[in-house]
This record gives sequence, structure tokens and C-alpha cells, in this order.
Amino acid sequence: MQTPADPQDRHEYPSHWEADVVLRDGGTARVRPITVDDAERLVSFYEQVSDESKYYRFFAPYPRLSAKDVHRFTHHDFVDRVGLAATIGGEFIATVRYDRIGPDGTSASAPADEAEVAFLVQDAHQGRGVASALLEHIAAVARERGIRRFAAEVLPANTKMIKVFMDAGYTQKRSFEDGVVRLEFDLEPTDRSLAVQRAREQRAEARSVRRLLAPGSVAVIGVGRTPGGVGRSVLGNLRDAGFTGRLHAVNRAFPDDLKEVDGVPAHRSVRDIDGPVDLAVVAVPAEHVPEVVTECGEHGVQGLVVLAAGYAESGPDGRERQRALVRQARTYGMRIIGPNAFGIINTADGVRLNASLAPEMPRPGRIGLFAQSGAIGIALLSRLHRRGGGVTGTTGVSTFVSSGNRADVSGNDVLQYWYDDPETDVVLMYLESIGNPRKFTRLARRTGAAKPLVVVQGAGQAPPGHAVRATRLPHATVSALLRQAGVIRVDTITELVDAGLLLARQPLPAGPRVAILGNSESLGLLTYDRCLAEGLRPARPLDLTTGASAADFHRALSRTLADESCDAVVVTAIPTIGEGAVGDAELAEALRSAAEEVPGKPVLVVHVELGGLAEALSAAGRTAPSAGAMAPGTDGGAHPPPLSASLERGDPHPPAERLPAAGAGSERLPTAVTAGAEAQSVASPRSPRTPAPQPYSRLIPAYPAAERAVRALAEAVKYAQWQREAAEPGKVPEYDDIDERGAAELIGGLLERGEGLTIGVEETCRLLRRYGIDVHRALPAPTPGAAVDAARALGYPVALKATAPHLRHRADLGGVRLDLADEEQLRRAYDELSELFGPPEELRPVVQRMAPRGVDTVVRAVIDPAAGAVVSFGLAGAASQLLGDMAHRLVPVTDRDATSLVRSIRTAPLLFGWRGSAPVDTPALEELLLRVSRLVDDHPEVVAVTLEPVVVARQGVSVLGATVRLAPPPARDDLGPRTLPAY
Repeated sequence: MQTPADPQDRHEYPSHWEADVVLRDGGTARVRPITVDDAERLVSFYEQVSDESKYYRFFAPYPRLSAKDVHRFTHHDFVDRVGLAATIGGEFIATVRYDRIGPDGTSASAPADEAEVAFLVQDAHQGRGVASALLEHIAAVARERGIRRFAAEVLPANTKMIKVFMDAGYTQKRSFEDGVVRLEFDLEPTDRSLAVQRAREQRAEARSVRRLLAPGSVAVIGVGRTPGGVGRSVLGNLRDAGFTGRLHAVNRAFPDDLKEVDGVPAHRSVRDIDGPVDLAVVAVPAEHVPEVVTECGEHGVQGLVVLAAGYAESGPDGRERQRALVRQARTYGMRIIGPNAFGIINTADGVRLNASLAPEMPRPGRIGLFAQSGAIGIALLSRLHRRGGGVTGTTGVSTFVSSGNRADVSGNDVLQYWYDDPETDVVLMYLESIGNPRKFTRLARRTGAAKPLVVVQGAGQAPPGHAVRATRLPHATVSALLRQAGVIRVDTITELVDAGLLLARQPLPAGPRVAILGNSESLGLLTYDRCLAEGLRPARPLDLTTGASAADFHRALSRTLADESCDAVVVTAIPTIGEGAVGDAELAEALRSAAEEVPGKPVLVVHVELGGLAEALSAAGRTAPSAGAMAPGTDGGAHPPPLSASLERGDPHPPAERLPAAGAGSERLPTAVTAGAEAQSVASPRSPRTPAPQPYSRLIPAYPAAERAVRALAEAVKYAQWQREAAEPGKVPEYDDIDERGAAELIGGLLERGEGLTIGVEETCRLLRRYGIDVHRALPAPTPGAAVDAARALGYPVALKATAPHLRHRADLGGVRLDLADEEQLRRAYDELSELFGPPEELRPVVQRMAPRGVDTVVRAVIDPAAGAVVSFGLAGAASQLLGDMAHRLVPVTDRDATSLVRSIRTAPLLFGWRGSAPVDTPALEELLLRVSRLVDDHPEVVAVTLEPVVVARQGVSVLGATVRLAPPPARDDLGPRTLPAY
């Protein structure tokens, strides 16, 4: 960190303004405040700017900066005068500055809220999105310092700079006077400015990952002189995969006369390589990595895959070593996979990259894989390619990233890449932790609208060495929020692959109606039970009997798929023996050809000990190339357990239909058809962004157990439903009685008392009233006489409540007396409470007007450091406290969110007339939830709200208790400028 020395500087160096950003071309730069120590850097930077760019900046020829200029541009008070620089390799590549001005355009101080802004970008770095990134950051700084509007004067010929301002998405005015274009724009983020910012973020981060996954040249650094070792192995993997670019082997210990290693050009240093190097795979010990990073940075390498261990996973010293590695790489604009990484793979024909420790190139396909752990990565690759003992089907991989400590490139970055990658249809991710749940949820919601995203989420901590805010939400709550964002949440690697293979090779189901057919009545009934348990709507299983032929299977499946009353079909099959037994290949072809006749519905197979059928299903009609088996020792795990007799039965078994087995005169099976253009055009509720399926996309996934097949199908049903709903998102209602400005003034005044506080009862009621939320008054009653006076003021009937911490919201302990109709009853109740629980000073009794009878509920909102603002709802008392029956939604809550939130808890039937009780006013409850959401969304200073109890009656709701906690808003949030995780 740099510290300004000028005694006139009014604020300390704002280190929280420092940030690393990804530029439009995928490279990185560092943004930081300019200080007095930057004089030489500024002069050197200015000398490298063209005369034309200088003219555009100063409106006149300005060949060099005077000493006065240098002083002015490096001395800032960080309030009224601020300068930021974008740096690479420690040198300036661009600068931006604002000066606060008054109404007359001269220098001013607060409360003036306008500033003049100006940019200068080195010509060699123009077109990389540097100015756009700097505008985001200087705007955030200005808002923090109370500036609400920027003004900029630009020459008409400076079209690039005009475009930067015009494309930013802010509300602006444009005028022309004295040969100069004057632009004025408000700095308050708008929907359009946020959309522009996030689109730029996506393009930049996707490009940064694309540069790693599709390099034109790769150098493996640390290649041994003899066979064996990590570096030599990776070099061999790259060569054997058929990498289409240039390949180099590097080791400073190579003899001067060594020209090749295994047919690959050999070099003692990256500096000795003629031409660019896009990607360096670093396979040297951790102590030698800094030297390698320097050489790579100076040679212009774009990205690194660091395989070396000994970083954050090894303890505090390693954690600091890792931070230093990231800082060093970012200095040169490079991104890092790792350290402690397993590597990356891209199976595209034009790339053929296997920069990993996997000895065999995976089969090409349409699934993107991400894992932090190398062991998990091996298991995922293995399970996707095994032909027996698990899910079958030759579904391949488009790209694979195993990021190790994910010090820099994370799952969020790779998700940005996969979002619009035309080679990837389904994304599978194993996340041991989510370092930034707020951003991940936002990206997942957008990705899920285009293609399925299946996630196994661990319960681990943030990545070692990351300076990220940790979530305070329970693991289950984060999981629920992810599901709301369209993430298909599963619990195991087996379920991850099960769901992924179904989604990659079958269309999404249009609903939960499931048809079951097969040659085993018992297996069909087990499948039926599992469908009920997963919330599906199965029809009666169709039993073809054990004598069914392939033609019977084909005919039954064709007829079932054509039936409008089913959305998906599960085929169950057991081995048959004896004369006329159906062959595995014949049965597989029968199922495949029938599925092709009606390609709009998913088909799954549950098989029992039929290795031949599994093999046949994966091979029948296949056009995908085969890359061979995985290496020994990469088995993904034990075989799944057999069907369990303990499957829960949710309904009495229906009688199974039976069809006679076909005899010798059975019709011949039609020839198998490969899915062509007609099959590809099947309407599916996926985004138009999703590429059309490839010819081998109709492979039928086969599962060794009913529960695995049905669980995968249930996830597909829920995802399809989410995608349909996401296509028509709800709205955040506007309420005319909300006083946002008045609430802001009240919050500002309260925060002047301290950094963070739980505000008093009166202030809480005043603040909530600004948002149309009325809280029933509770008057203190320190004596029986005071209780009587309070009751007279409120009007009978009243309630008498003890508010001591151990009795609050605990009606079951007897600390509440209701429906007190007169003074006599009130005094008697007061005496009873005092006798039971102690003197009034311990009880803290209050008197409150009676609310209409109804269902007691609780509404909460909290600002989580990582996940953002979350609104929660449940029934008051044991249901939420003991059983955890709470539902959650991310803010801002839409009308559709509020409706589903009320219905998401397990005890929701109590609100809708359970067992003959009167239904309560859920629309009024939903409106209350929406108002609370608006409060915390409009005012980030409101970090916690609790309304308890909220009595929902037949007409209206009554808020009987409320607490609000305030704190200064965070300096940066998800609405702020683009940044990479800090180190």
C-alpha cells in the first residue's frame, strides 16, 4: 500500500479503492489511487501517449507535463480531488481524475455534488476496455464521497471517449457549445447501467478463461530430462492428445545443445522462445515459481496453470506465498489456474488441449466439468466414461477445469465462459465452497435460463488465502437460495453425473407425469414408489411380463410416448433366459428406435445386472468418437448399492397392467434411426442460446437402480419448471405510500449516533411506518396503575405481556395474558404474572391492544456479507425455532417470489384452512413481505429486520413486535464496479 506524504491531503490513503479488474480482451490490470509517489510513473506514462491523445485530453498541443501539472495530478485529498490509475507491471496505462465543482463550474467542496471527470489512456491499450473499467471505479468512488453527477467536456473528434460515456448506461444529458461536447450524467446506478456493467463483466471474464482453454501455444515449464515426473507427464499428455498449437518444453537445467524433448522444441527459459506463448504450465517446486512467473510476465504469457503444491493448503506460510503469487501474476496481467491444480482440458477438434495430469484425453462431448479437487476431477471423468457398474452412455466432455486452490480463476469465471460457449450444453460443478455466493447466484440464474447447471455443494470454508466475506447463513439456507436461482442442487458425485447425463442426452420433461413400463412387475412398482417419494406423478406401471420381446418393448414405448398424458418414460428391464430371450443389443435398438419416433420426451432405463444392455445402449446409433478407456486406477468409486427393500411406499400399489408376450408372429423391429435435423428441432424449454443437440444426443441413459433414475428425472422436472417460470419473472410492486426519502433521512440521523445499533421501539415504528408497515403499540407497564393507564389509552380488550429476554415470544411459558376486557381482569393478570415470574423490573411487562385472532408468523430480513439481502418467513414458535421450518428468498422479492415464499414452508397448510380451519389473508401477508423487501433493498444500512409475531387473520395482518438494526453500508457491493477477489 502507498501512503501520500502531502500534509494538505485530508484523508488517509483509501486502500479499499484498490482493485484488480479483467479487461475486455481477458487480460488484467490493477486500479489504484494516484499518490505523490507516482510522479515519475506519471511522466513516463505521459511520454508514451500520442500527440493526438494529448490533444484530445487538453484541447491543445501539450507535448509534456510541467512540474506544476505533475504536482496537481499526483496530489489529491481523496474527497474533492481524486485520481485513479490503471497499471500493468507497476506502470501506468491509463488515468482518470475528478474535481468537485460548484454551480459556477469552479472548484468546490461538499455539499457540492457535481464533479468534472477526464480520462487519458495510453494508445497501446486503447480498445481493451480500460476507460470503461476506470469509469465504473471512479463513479463508485464519487458516490462514496457524496458526488451524484459527473460532467465531461470532450472534443467532437474524440469519438472513442464519447462512446465510453454514452455506452455506460447512466441517465445523461448532452449539449454542444463552443466546439465542445458537454456530457452530464447522474451516477445513480440504473437498470441499464447495471446491465451494461454485467455484460462487460461476462465478456471480459469469459474471454480471460477462453485464453486459457484455447491457447495457440503452450510452454510446459519444469520438463524433466528423463521420463517421469510431473512436467514430463503433462508434456506427454499434451502431445498425445494432439494439441493443435505450438508446444514447448522448458527447463533451465537443459544442456545448451538440447534441441528437443520427445519431439517437442526444448528451451532453457521462456525468454528463449521465439514468438508468443499464450499458456504456461508451471511444474516446478513452489520456491522456484516466482522466478518463472517473472519470466512469463516479461515474455507476455497470458495465463498460467500452476501444478505446484505448497501454498495455502499447507498453512500460514503457504497462504502468504499464494497471495504473493497472485499479486505477482496480476502485475503482468496474467490469470492463474491453481496453484495445486490438476489441470485443464479442451476436447474441441480445433484445440485438443490436455494440460492436465489425466493420462488420457476424455471423449469429446457437450458437458463442461469444474472441480476444485484433482481427486474429484478424476472421479468425475471416470464416471462419465465407465461403461458398466454405473450410469452408462458415451457422453463426453467439452471442457474440464480442476482449479486446485482456485486462488484466481474460480467457478464464477468458468461459469461466465460456459454461459455462451456453443460447445457446452450442460454444466457440472463440484464446489467445495462458494467464495462469493451473491455473484454465483446471479451468474447461475442467468446460466440456468440458457442451459442446465448441476452442482454438488460442499460445506467447506472460503478458498484458502482468499480475502472474501464469509456467509453467516446456514448451509441449508444457501442451498435453498441456489435452487431458487435455477441451480440443480444434488448431494453426491453419483447424483451429479446421473442428472448431468440425463440433461445432456434427453429433452426436458414438460411436467411431472411419468409412465413406467418393463418386464418386471416388482421393479416397476419400486420405480413407482420412488416417483411418489420424489414428488412426481407416476401412472400405473405397465408390465410386459418376463417373456416380452424386443418388439413388445418397442411397441409399448412408442405407444406410451405418443400418449399426451405422460411427460417422461422410465423403462425397467431385468435379464431373461431361455429360448427366445431378448438380446441386449436387440432390446437397446428397440428402445432407441422407439424413442426417436417421438423425440420430445425423455426416456430413462432402469436395468438390473445387465452389463450387455448398458453397453448396447451406449453404443447403439452412436456417432461420437471414442477415445479409449480411462487409465487404470481412475475408477470413480464403488458400485452403487442394489435396490433396497426399504424404499418408502407413499401409496398402495396399483394393479399393474399386463400385456401378453409376443409369439413367433411378432412384427419385426424397424431399422434404427439416427437422430437428424428433425429430432434436433424438438421444442424444448431451453433458451435459444442453447445449441441444437448433436446427432448423438438421443443416447438413452441407463441406471442400475430405480432411485438413481427417478432422482435424476425429478431434478430435470424441477429444473424445467424453474426455467418456464424464469421466462416470465415476477415484478417488484410499487407502493404509493412508501416514503423512501423520509426513511433515508431518518436512517441517516440514527446512524450518526454510532457505527451499528439496534434502534429503539419508537424509531423502529417510525421507520417501518415510512414503508406502510404499522406496528401495534406496546406501552410499558412498570406498575399495575401504569398498566391500567396504558389500557385506557389503547382501549380494551388488551393483552399483558412479559418482555424479559427469557420470556419474550414464549407464550408456552405463560408470560402472556390475552383478551383482558376490563381493569379488574388486567389487575388480576398483573398480579398472577408477578407471582409466577417475579417483580415487574424482571418481567418488563407491556400492554398491547388485542389483535384479531389468526396464525402467528415471523418475518425476517438480514443482510448477509456474502449472499446479500435475504427475506425469510415461517410460523412463529417451535415450527421455525426447533424444526427450522423457514423459507428464504433473495432481495428484491418479486410478487411471484412472495407467493411461493408463503407456500414453501412445510406448515403452510395452517394458512390455507387445514382441517377445517378458516383460511387467513395470505395476500396481505405477501404484501408485508414485499414491503420488507423494499425496505432492505432501498436502504443497505438496514442490515436486519425482525417482525415477530405477525398475526395473519382472516382479514389483514397485525405486526405485534419489531426490531431493526442499522449499520453503515458496505463500501462496495454487487452493484459496485467489477473487481477480482482481493489479496
